[in-house]
Amino acid sequence: MAEITRLFDFPQYQLNTYNLERAFTSKYNGQWESISTQEYINQANAISRGLLRLGVQPNDKIAVISSTNRTEWNIVDIGILQTGAQNVPIYPTIAKEDYEYILNHSDASYCFVSDNEVLEKLNAIKGNTKLKNIYTFDDISNESSWKEVKKLGSNDSNQSEVESRKNAVKPNDLATLIYTSGTTGKPKGVMLSHSNLVSNVLDSEKRVPLNYGNSKALSFLPVCHVFERMILYLYQYCGVEIYFAESIEKMGDNLKEIKPNVMTAVPRLYEKVYDKIVAKGSDLSGIKKMLFFWAIDLGLRYEPYGQNGWWYELQLKLARKLIFSKWQEGLGGNLELMVSGSAALQARLTRVFAAAGMPIMEGYGLTETSPVISVNCQRDGGFRIGTVGRVIDNVEVKIAEDGEILVKGPNVMLGYFKDADKTAEVMTGDYFHTGDIGELCAEGFLKITDRKKEMFKTSGGKYVAPALIENQFKQSRFIEQIMVIGEGEKMPAALIQLNFEFVEEWAKRHDMNFNSKSEIISNSKLIDRIQEEIDFANSKFGKWEQIKMFKITPDIWTISEGHLTPTMKMKRKVIKEKYTVLIESIYRP
Repeated sequence: MAEITRLFDFPQYQLNTYNLERAFTSKYNGQWESISTQEYINQANAISRGLLRLGVQPNDKIAVISSTNRTEWNIVDIGILQTGAQNVPIYPTIAKEDYEYILNHSDASYCFVSDNEVLEKLNAIKGNTKLKNIYTFDDISNESSWKEVKKLGSNDSNQSEVESRKNAVKPNDLATLIYTSGTTGKPKGVMLSHSNLVSNVLDSEKRVPLNYGNSKALSFLPVCHVFERMILYLYQYCGVEIYFAESIEKMGDNLKEIKPNVMTAVPRLYEKVYDKIVAKGSDLSGIKKMLFFWAIDLGLRYEPYGQNGWWYELQLKLARKLIFSKWQEGLGGNLELMVSGSAALQARLTRVFAAAGMPIMEGYGLTETSPVISVNCQRDGGFRIGTVGRVIDNVEVKIAEDGEILVKGPNVMLGYFKDADKTAEVMTGDYFHTGDIGELCAEGFLKITDRKKEMFKTSGGKYVAPALIENQFKQSRFIEQIMVIGEGEKMPAALIQLNFEFVEEWAKRHDMNFNSKSEIISNSKLIDRIQEEIDFANSKFGKWEQIKMFKITPDIWTISEGHLTPTMKMKRKVIKEKYTVLIESIYRP
């Protein structure tokens, strides 16, 4: 087998090594439908031939927008790349104005979309772009289907031209433009080469403890995000069958149907899974409830590699049999590994799920680093709670004088598309400035302490690291989201979005009845109860960091309303602008 140097080498490697009957599986009309590795390659070749017949040239940009992960996305991805063109994935949840900006900034000539909802947004701005045509994955009447491109390529008489195009693609050539979801300002187009992503797959593979050729994965994080995209290439390389979840809402059902061995998620989703499990435990009574919370307490004290001693390990064995085995059943029964990225994972979740026999391996990276810089791994003592693991092979990390993490390696981007100035701002020689503050311990584990840009100074001159504080406060079941504020002010304060679902349960238990969200957020008993949560969490921090005042926002923070990025990180600037009046009422009542 030839060396893998371009992204379209992965399917061929999988064919030669594993030749899966079910390489990709998606659900259509209530039925799971699979394609084999060979069908994957055949259909990708047909897309390549069709694109050539449409006149697609090397370095053309083709956008792909899908509401869910699905087989078609991966076929089209390889089909595009084989022609020497570049795939520009776009988040489905952004505003139509952002679609327009990205399509124009990237000079996209064609676009593949998943469904009618995305299509309507696209049709509203299509006239302001250079798009020649839009193709849909779903069958939509009076619209061009992606099947038309496949049909155009069904005749293989120009396959030799596809092979010629593939041979002309070099490892360091641009493969994709990924527009950052951006917590501030306009999205930047991160230029990633074939080599950036391929090297990241090959260097991350050593941390994958799966049974190659015999494992199943559930995929539901947006594939337009580099984390899930790289993971999908990694699964292909490891011969892992990939199943696409129907939606986040149906994830629980899909886990039970598929029984995967591995899945990836962002911390907020693991928090929600944990909260649901705890809510079910709270509904138990008597000895069952006592045992449930005994197991949780045990889990919260977990340390890897038997560090707690034989008596703890004996109790853990019992807890796994009596309690944690039911958690595993609820998540399909075969889950051996979960991976977390995109934001900081609460240490309590790392402990509890590892105790339950379903460890979450937290990693760290950015779009600009393709993305993995470091990741935990249970092999060779590579799992340490509270860290993002050891740096992967061939990647170098150094800590700048101000604590910023700098990264050098084959995974570092080519630069920002059409923006040499912004590229220069984040590069010092070959080192990329991550914008994150961290430290490397003697054993090589990397720890993230905060976002450089998010740290602020109060008027008293004290530095506050909001992410650390927010993560502690989000452990309260009352709090769905929290943003710490106070730059240039006399004290830190917080904006809180309640977990309304839990608050309603709490209200029922206390014989309270709310008719509206405005009634909820102004209820004095609830505000007093939230203050108790604040006081408890404040005890973990120095006086200058403690939250002195808080305000509850009346609405739910969502991706569609602009509060959150598609990976559920807060857009701090947007949230501050939306709640200017609330913030003023804290500091200038």
